[in-house]
Order: sequence, then C-alpha cells, then structure tokens
Amino acid sequence: MFSIPILLDQIRRWVEIETPTERPDQLNRLMDEVMADHAGLPVSLERITGSEGCGDHLVVRSNWGQSEPGILVLSHLDTVHPMGFIQNRLPFRVEGNSAFGPGIYDMKAGASLAHNALRATAQVGGGPLGITHLYVSDEEIGSPTSRPLIEQFGKKAKYVLVTEPARDGGKIVTARKGIGCFEVEIHGKASHAGAKPLEGRSAVRELGHVILALEGLCDEKRGITVTVGVVSGGTKRNVIPDFAQAQVDLRVPDAAAAQDVCTRILGLQPKTDGVTLTITGGINRPPFEQSPAAKLLFDHAHAVAADIGFVLEGVSTGGGSDGNFTAPYAPTLDGLGPDGLGAHTDHEQIFIDTLAPRAALMAGLFQTLR
Repeated sequence: MFSIPILLDQIRRWVEIETPTERPDQLNRLMDEVMADHAGLPVSLERITGSEGCGDHLVVRSNWGQSEPGILVLSHLDTVHPMGFIQNRLPFRVEGNSAFGPGIYDMKAGASLAHNALRATAQVGGGPLGITHLYVSDEEIGSPTSRPLIEQFGKKAKYVLVTEPARDGGKIVTARKGIGCFEVEIHGKASHAGAKPLEGRSAVRELGHVILALEGLCDEKRGITVTVGVVSGGTKRNVIPDFAQAQVDLRVPDAAAAQDVCTRILGLQPKTDGVTLTITGGINRPPFEQSPAAKLLFDHAHAVAADIGFVLEGVSTGGGSDGNFTAPYAPTLDGLGPDGLGAHTDHEQIFIDTLAPRAALMAGLFQTLR
C-alpha cells in the first residue's frame, strides 16, 4: 500500500527545511510545503497565524465525518536543532536501514506518515469518523501558543492519535508522566566574606538547603523525580552572595502525585534567618494516564497491527508530549511514529523498515475506528 521511496522523499523534503522552534520563518516555510502536499485531497485547510514569536499552526480537516466527534491527530513540526545543523552535523542521508536528519525521528517522519495514511484513507472513500490533523509549531518549548487549540480540539474528539516516535523497538506510548516547571529565587544580604562574614546572609547556602529538600522529594517507587537542573548565584568570590536562583523539573505519574508534590515544593520555607525564598511554577503538562477507554483504544490498535503482521506493545514514558493535554478529555494513543533512535542528537535517525507498517497502522486506525 505504501511506497518506501515515496514516503522517504516526502520525509526528506520536510527534514531539509530546518525548523528550530525559535525560527517562525522556517516553520512557516514548512507549513507552506505541508499545505502544498495536501493539494487534491478531500480536506479543508485552516492556517492559524503564529504569535509570541512562534510559527503558524495548521488544521487539516477531512471532508467526511465532521458533524460528529472524530479522530484528532497531533503532530509538531518544530525541532530542537539549531539552524545549520543539517549542513554542519546531521545531513539527510540513508545508510542501510536508517535515514538520518534533524527532527526526522522527533517527529517529522511520524507527521508525514499520518499525512500519507490520510491520503490512503481518502483514496478508499474515507473512514467511519472524520479526521482532524493539527500540525503545531511550538511543542519543543512546551506548546505555549498551541495548547489552547490542542485542548479545544481534544475536548471535541472521540479519539486522539499522536505521531511522536515509537519507543524501544517499536512500542507505542500508552501513558506519560506529568511535567512540572518551577523557578526558585532566594534573596539574602551581601557582605565582605573576609572582614564582615557574619553580617551577610548567604543566598547560595540557602539554595543548598533548597536543593537537598527538592531532590529529597524523589520517590522511585511512586515514579516521582525532582531535578534541579540550572543554578546560579553570587557575584564575586569574596562577597557573601545576596542572590541565588534555580530551575526545577518535576515528573509525576498521576494527578494525585502532582498535587501532593506541587504542594510540597511551593510550601518550602527557608532555613536561614534573614533570607527570603520564593518558589513559583506548577504543572506544565498534566499526567497522561491510561484510562479504561484508552486501554480499549490500545487493544483496537493491537488488533490492527496483528492484521498487518506485527505485535504492538505499550509502554509508559517519563517524557511529555501534546498527548498529555488531550488524555484528560479523550482516549489518547501516542508514539505512532516510526521506530528509530537519537532524538535531539547528532545521530537522530529512523528505521526505514518501520515506515510502511506504521503508516499502515495509522491508516488502519483511520479506517476502522468508530
């Protein structure tokens, strides 16, 4: 059903237009290309102008089935790789069973396969449900401008399919941890470190207490991790530092853990007299838990994959995606892109022999979900 050369040609064209999130001009170039690739299909296109320094978003709607809740497909076209990466470090190339390129695995290949599955479904007259494919431009920075769109469409959908890459040998993603982002600011009192050390109040010392308290909230059994990822403070070696700050990452498996740990983080109090501690932030992406309805969706996908000729397995992952935003509203299945490795690296690649089966899986879902 799916020609590997045709699939690879489109993936190559999309990959060779570099799309760092911070370059809306490049993202809009790729949106032009994606729109052109829909020419002749029975779909409507709605392009939503970018804002806050981000690129445009694109909504593709099938001409069939739009009067009832249908299938929402989520794809992002932005990448973490800076401009020039394709020339200097990761040119598109095919070596054996791998095709390389910036963003090819995360997630331009998956977005392309969903487009081709939509084309194949149109060629057989459509499916039982309407299809809405949302391409966004800001997922890699937390989807600040696309989140309202994602949630709007997710609340109306019967099912949500996310074209993030497959995991660990082709596993599909059935659950993701929620993600929290926090900022820590500490103000103390400066003084001379040699002449008047006791007059100072060290913000950096207090930050040490905060770091230990935050990372002490990690709970391996519950699947909770708290990571202090960026720290700074002080001005000179011989000055008691009056300011320090940190950025904190939280990963939680479910809503109860999210509420519990957020309350603890935001409730931390300073241990040093004379300093002020301010912690702001919260959950950026809610936990994506596998609901009973989502389990039925996975079971359906498992059966479709078996008919194609491969075994589909599910996995829970700590990384977030736009599927976190829809899982509270509609059964969501993630990781529908091809298998590969090296997301966000200079060896990012997809495995070519997984392209046709994953495209067929997507087309099978489009044509059998009711």
